Amino acid sequence: MAGYRLTKQQIQTEILKCGKDPVYFINTYARISHPQRGPIPFRTYPFQDDILKDFKDFRFNIILKARQLGLSTIVAGYIAWMMLFHRDKNVLVLATKLLSASNLVRKVKYIIKSLPDWLLIATVTIDNRNSFELSNGSQIKASATSGDAGRSEALSLLVLDEAAFIENMGELWAGLYPTMATGGRCIAISTPNGVGNWFHQTYIDAEASINEFHNVKLLWSVHPDRDAAWLEKETKNLSAREIAQEYNCQFNASGETVISPDDLEYYHLNTNEPKYKTGIDRNYWIWREYKTEYTYLLSADVARGDGKDNSVFHVLCIDTMDLVAEYQGKISTEDFANLIILAGKEYGNCMVIVENNNLGYSVVEKVIACEYPNVYYSLKGTTEFVDQHTAGSITNSVPGFTTSHKSRPLILSKLEEFMRNRMIKIRSVRTTNELNTFIWAHGRPQAMQGYNDDLVMALAIACWVKETIFLANTREIDFTRAMLTSIIKTNTILDTKINGMRGYSARSSAQEEAIKTYDAFSWVYKG
Repeated sequence: MAGYRLTKQQIQTEILKCGKDPVYFINTYARISHPQRGPIPFRTYPFQDDILKDFKDFRFNIILKARQLGLSTIVAGYIAWMMLFHRDKNVLVLATKLLSASNLVRKVKYIIKSLPDWLLIATVTIDNRNSFELSNGSQIKASATSGDAGRSEALSLLVLDEAAFIENMGELWAGLYPTMATGGRCIAISTPNGVGNWFHQTYIDAEASINEFHNVKLLWSVHPDRDAAWLEKETKNLSAREIAQEYNCQFNASGETVISPDDLEYYHLNTNEPKYKTGIDRNYWIWREYKTEYTYLLSADVARGDGKDNSVFHVLCIDTMDLVAEYQGKISTEDFANLIILAGKEYGNCMVIVENNNLGYSVVEKVIACEYPNVYYSLKGTTEFVDQHTAGSITNSVPGFTTSHKSRPLILSKLEEFMRNRMIKIRSVRTTNELNTFIWAHGRPQAMQGYNDDLVMALAIACWVKETIFLANTREIDFTRAMLTSIIKTNTILDTKINGMRGYSARSSAQEEAIKTYDAFSWVYKG
């Protein structure tokens, strides 16, 4: 309709349609400046339409993007719509350099000034290089990062451009967040820039539904005009690490990760949302319910008590090596012990292994006091397993698993082996995010500074116990079954003779007793 003369009624209808829908407004009337072709109509791609809908539906959006997707242009279109069709909107664009922030402001101004005269329900009244204001009271300003950026203003929208590259963004956010307390919104967009920065932490927390942000990941392939040939041409001079970061949106760690980047990417791509989010804080996530034919174990790591880490546990299906449930949260040791008991019973009174360092000992003692029937014990100072029913008669047995300078390398080596060989199914984005910041530091595997490794350690213990206890039990069962089968086979040959004929021999009473014993106690052999 932009090229036709409209009646007054049609104008009113169009203004109302544009005010209700930014996608319609941008695709019908917005124009942008193309570097080669000059002014052209703005025609959005499907992924851009989805982004515009997210901007309307969610107060806080964080977008992890590949290079050259035109995200700043679609953000400019949204800002133009917001300022034009809403009164007194205050927009701040923050970037590492003032020039970058000013470029986005310039795009917003170009879109507004290129609109048909009848659609300009508000006009530019104050026009500066880094800011401008409309007659309806809406305004926008570009700013470079500084300690007082935006602190004194009540913001309607904060745009963080290439947020992963903004230094001291954590401190800036602490000052900027209160300025949006009256309903202000935030759009944080960036390509990855390693791990450990505000953008990385905020994005992975959004993935895990820990904060207020709605997360979106836009790989290079979302653009409909790009294919494998395009990618090959664009990346021919880049390393595999650079391609992973710039085009596949992979957060590459600044230190060498304990788990290889390829394995981390594989596991991260195979995460999915839990079927249930339950528990007193909804942090108990369940992907698969209990099945009677399977054996499970629960491996728990208890928070230190200083409020900086979490209490966590995994529930692992031994038969399929599938992490079927997980908890991560900050609750009291008593509540955590009760949750462990509840989860353990839910999965068939599975074996419960609690890391007994620090407050872990009080948790495992609580589990025992509640008469939970299947608690992991070990010999003090070792990783040697002791059966719960005989632990009371062994003076140096302790409940739980002790992580020490001797056991730590063993369990982490087992975890790396399981992941390298793709022997375990990890469904939780919370776990893969921790693995992504679990690095070698001074020759020791540990969480990157400012991050936790509770889920990693609980997973490592689960892998170790599965390999050393359940596998050993399986071998013993197989040996017993083979021995008994050989006895039965021998008698089967003899039983082909007719009773009373020469050479006939029935099973001996000892053999019959062995078979009965196996049948009666097969539940023990099965775990």
